[in-house]
Amino acid sequence: MALLLRTLGRQGLCFSRPQHGVLFRHAAPMGTTAKEEMNKFWAKNNRLNRPMSPHLTIYQWSVPMMMSITHRGTGVGLSGAISAFALAALVLPGSYPHYLDLIHSLSVGPYLISLAKFGIAFPVSYHTYNGIRHLCWDFGKGFKIPEVYRTGYTVIALSIITSIAVCLI
Repeated sequence: MALLLRTLGRQGLCFSRPQHGVLFRHAAPMGTTAKEEMNKFWAKNNRLNRPMSPHLTIYQWSVPMMMSITHRGTGVGLSGAISAFALAALVLPGSYPHYLDLIHSLSVGPYLISLAKFGIAFPVSYHTYNGIRHLCWDFGKGFKIPEVYRTGYTVIALSIITSIAVCLI
């Protein structure tokens, strides 16, 4: 059936086609391949001197953009870290107290321990607070531009405060 309709459409015998071709004016002919269409697209863009879009050079960086990228990055990083620790717990010999004693035997200073705590606490707190912000957006709240910036700065401040509080414990 599909072969019959395709054949009729190529020969112009299809009755569903509009009289003046208004809907099919920009449609690709059936005889072209995807590679030919792609070459025509890039040739047109080069002829009109268009940039490759979306391109980083045409966007002005903003706080919501950076927060979105950071939220995705912390999500990927946290899920990767949790998976790595879970795999290590399954594969490595010994138990948790053994590895905790190994870390204590390194005799690192309190500043390095605090930095490590901050390095763990900040992605967790940032992703959590920004996730709550996204949940508010799911309810349709906070979409006005001033609210987006205000909640963004609030998330950043709360994440830093929470991370510092964890470092002091």
